[in-house]
Amino acid sequence: MRLSPSGLSVPGPSRRSLLRGAGGAALLAGAGVPLLSACGGSGSASDPKTVSLGSNASDAVPKKAFAEMYAAFQKQSGVKVAVNTKDHNTFQEQINSYLQGTPDDVFNWFAGYRMQFFASKKLATPIDDVWAKVGDNFPEAMHKLSKGADGKYYFVPLYTYAWAVFYRKSVFQQHGYEVPTTWDQLVALCKRMKKDGLVPIAFGDKDAWPAMGTFDQINFRLNGYDFHVELMAGKASWTDPKVKAVFDHWAEILPYHQDGAAGRIWQDAAQSLVAKKSGMYLIGSFVAQQFTNKADLDDLDFFPFPEINSAYGQDTVEAPTDGFMLSRNPKNKAGADKLLEYLGTPAAEAIYLKADPTVVAASSKADTSSYTPLQKKMYEMISGAKSLTQFMDRDSRPDFTSTVMQPALQKFVQNPKGVDALLSSIERQKKTIFASE
Repeated sequence: MRLSPSGLSVPGPSRRSLLRGAGGAALLAGAGVPLLSACGGSGSASDPKTVSLGSNASDAVPKKAFAEMYAAFQKQSGVKVAVNTKDHNTFQEQINSYLQGTPDDVFNWFAGYRMQFFASKKLATPIDDVWAKVGDNFPEAMHKLSKGADGKYYFVPLYTYAWAVFYRKSVFQQHGYEVPTTWDQLVALCKRMKKDGLVPIAFGDKDAWPAMGTFDQINFRLNGYDFHVELMAGKASWTDPKVKAVFDHWAEILPYHQDGAAGRIWQDAAQSLVAKKSGMYLIGSFVAQQFTNKADLDDLDFFPFPEINSAYGQDTVEAPTDGFMLSRNPKNKAGADKLLEYLGTPAAEAIYLKADPTVVAASSKADTSSYTPLQKKMYEMISGAKSLTQFMDRDSRPDFTSTVMQPALQKFVQNPKGVDALLSSIERQKKTIFASE
């Protein structure tokens, strides 16, 4: 995800740069990409007054925001942060070999399964001592996102953003629509919008990832957060009737989605919402960057995906979250701990958000006075959630989501028949891929 100064996420040229963390850079063109390695030589790495940090924040705006935050830490502590910045996608593609080699003391990474994977491989150091000092700054959902499978803390979150159903306030006012809070109300609203000549739900899935967001929303609303986690981790079966029920629900609203989704990128789908040709759009808050006219942006609003199962209500929010981890055998653990403690404070977040006002703080104690109305509402929804998910490709193995789930969901969107065979195929491939862990 690349971020704009207007306040929320902006698209990069690829799926990865959109959804794998703020500060993502464009894909490098051509060869000669340097291998990811630790910053500096042994002298600087062992200096007690220097902490090395591996960063994926290669875009100018977030890079500057991080630099200002690290400068403030140095001024406060006397400890310098030696930043080793690499292209976002290069960082991600080489992260496994990087962590097995001689990594920097601290590194940027993602919450949830992506963090847990490296924690389970003993490629990260637990930071329970850090959380003992910063834990009160975060809501319970962030605590859950920051723990490994062993129950220990491995992650300090910095910022996040949310997926929700976006709409134009003026369109709802014009037609007398009310925000739906249940599945039946959503279906009824779709029917009414279609009758009124609107496309009920804008949709573009050419890049194959937006459909994953729709699946996530229906799944955790219907089956709950715990089942979502088990399914994404390869522990639950894709042939479970609970999964079939997700597709049954999806098939009910699929006719109200914008036609030709496989040939449309998400930005073009967003333009139908801007033009008031579509009534709703289930997408991440980066959709706001498509509203370049201030009056249009001020007219943009959202609501959480409606309740399907009353046992779970609307207690889960999809909120990809980025932050920091401590590598295995850090050369300056004392300094790294100090840095992580600082990064877990509202003061650090305030510095970052002032320089890069495009996301919302992970801390429940952050200063939100400078937030736009949309950011404030997003922050309230995220901080009030019982559970936070990270999006399918962060909550599961990336090789599984890219090679199996993206084509499978596209196939369903184009032809929602034959779901049983589709789910059997997903399950077979899942077993093969997860067996390689």
